Order: sequence, then C-alpha cells, then structure tokens
Amino acid sequence: MFLNRFRHIDWLLLAATAPILGAGLVTMYTFIGTNTYFLHQLMWVGASFIACLALSQVDFRFLRKTNVMVAIYLFGCGALLLLTLIGSVFKGAQSWFDLGFFAIQPSDPMKLVVILVLAKYFSRRHIEIANVKHIIISGIYAAIPFFLVLAQPDFGSAIILGAIWFGMVMVSGISKKHLFMVIGFAAVSFFVLWNFALHPYQKARIATFINPLADVRGAGYNAYQSTIAVGSGEILGKGIGYGTQSRLRFLPEYQTDFIFAAFAEEWGFIGVMLLLICFGIIIWRILLLATRGASNFETLFAAGVAIFFMTQFSVHIGMNMGLLPVTGQTLPFMSYGGSHLMTEFIGIGILMGMRTYAQSTHREGMKKEFLGI
Repeated sequence: MFLNRFRHIDWLLLAATAPILGAGLVTMYTFIGTNTYFLHQLMWVGASFIACLALSQVDFRFLRKTNVMVAIYLFGCGALLLLTLIGSVFKGAQSWFDLGFFAIQPSDPMKLVVILVLAKYFSRRHIEIANVKHIIISGIYAAIPFFLVLAQPDFGSAIILGAIWFGMVMVSGISKKHLFMVIGFAAVSFFVLWNFALHPYQKARIATFINPLADVRGAGYNAYQSTIAVGSGEILGKGIGYGTQSRLRFLPEYQTDFIFAAFAEEWGFIGVMLLLICFGIIIWRILLLATRGASNFETLFAAGVAIFFMTQFSVHIGMNMGLLPVTGQTLPFMSYGGSHLMTEFIGIGILMGMRTYAQSTHREGMKKEFLGI
C-alpha cells in the first residue's frame, strides 16, 4: 500500500540527485573541528526530500485557477517587497529573512512562482502567442520580481529570473520577428542597468570577466582562485580533502558560490564528467515529463523547471571556470543552503504530483484513440 502511493514518482530522476547531493556534502566536510555546514546541509537534504515526497501526493490541477495563481504571485512579490523593510543584510545584499534558527531567501522560491505564472499565462494563450502583446505582458509579470530582486541587490538571482522568462517565451512558440524584438529589448535593458542600476562592485565583476588578471588582488581574486582550483584538479583530482585552494581558504565561499571549483580540484575531470552525467539525467527526465504533461500548463511548467536548473547550473559553472562574471549563484542540489535546495525539491515534487494525473489523462486519451470510447 505504501509503495503503491509512490508508484508515479520518477525514481530515476530522484536517484540522479543523490550523487550530486553526496558530492556536495563530501566537498563541504571539513574533516577537522566542527562540521557545521555538513550537518546543517544534511538536515536540509532530509527535509527537502520529505517535502518532495509529500508534494508528490498533491493534485496540482488547482494551480490552473487564475485566482490561485494571482494570490501566489502577489504573496511572492509582497515577500520580496517586505525584504526592503525587515530583511537581513548579508554580504551587502538585503536578501534574507532571519528566523533565528535558519534564514529564508525569498528570491529562490520566487523563481518557481514565476515559472508557474508564466506557464499559466502561456497555456491559455498558446494559439495567439504570435501576438506581441502577450510577450510584453508576460515580460511585466517577470519584470516586477526581477527588479525587486535586483534592488536587494542580488544580480545573480535577477539574471536567473530573466533567463526563465526568456526561455519560457522561446518554448511557448514566439515568432522569429518577435525574437529579435526580445533580444533588442534585452540589449537596451542591459544598457540601462549598466548606466543606472548596477553597483560599482557589480560592474567590476563584469569588467573582470574581460580581463580576470587585471585585478587579481581585488575584483578578480575570486575568479582567479576558482580557475586555479578547477585547472589543478587535472584528470583524477587531488583526492577528497586534499584540495588546497578550498581547504586552505584561498578559494572563498567554497561551500556555496564556488563549490564546483572545490569539487573539480578534488575529483578532477573524471569526477566532473560524472557530475555532468547526473545533471544530464535530471534534465532529460524533466523534459520527458514535459512531453507527457496532462495539459499545456503542466508541459510549460516542466519546461520552465528544466530551464531554471539548466540556467543556474550553467551560470554557476561558467563563473567557476572564469567564463562568466561572478554573480554568487549556487549549484543546484550541491551548494550549501536550505532555501535553494528546498526550492529545487519542491519543483520536483510538483512535477511528480502533476505526473499522477498526467498518466491517467494519457491512458484516457489512448483509450479514446484506439478503442473509440
């Protein structure tokens, strides 16, 4: 009976997260003294997995209702706005609600909210998606949380929100003409952000991308140390616990922003390839769920989750290898932190819940097609 309740879960997808979770835990384990990061992350892993299983039992067809999605969206935007009043400042960004025992970063679950809102919007208008007004309206839905997050300032999360919107616009069936309009809008937006919104340290990070060695003791220090860590891993790595860049603290924030570099130093090219394979399986299974959605809403949501994971994965690895500016983004399922980990497993849990009624819908469609009933 117990196993029967969870028969709809994609266990291969969940199994692919296990090696990534394990790699993250091992990388942040200190071997000496107290293992605060390791123990806290272990608790978040357990809580996130339980949340995923619980959500897999929910029928999420209620999310198709407009009033429900409006309420969720307004609540999310309200939480981001509330941060400006009572949010805690950490490393120059007012991005957290400090609840004492743990802290919550609302920008993480807001990424799922934006995916849900856009999936709801495009699923109702897929026939007339060629009309440019729908791209503009959907852009407004994404722009409100984008600028609220940017004001914290959290440039990395804002980039992820923008990428989610762009990716979902693409999969919704945008015309080539409108695609160029979107790209032009993005270019103008970047020009405005560069001249009027970005802080000096954010500009310095982007400038460092062009020439990381220009200021290795200042703005380019993190990127420089990260590339050293990745390169020094070579083929087989230095071994677990023997990564000098992370263990000797040359590499800052190796539990979060630079965990890929710390992992690559200890596990080498072989370890990185295994990590990429696991991420590939996760994206493959999510895209497979997208093709089997009960309706356009479920299909678009699954596509949005895949875009979310791929973007965050690419941005994190890109900045760790010196290919992208340092934006402080975590690596899905691997970096330390409860907010992003819970968000990622909630996304998977919702997908599993949607899979329950998608299977019954698929079976009913097959009966109608082949049996004529």
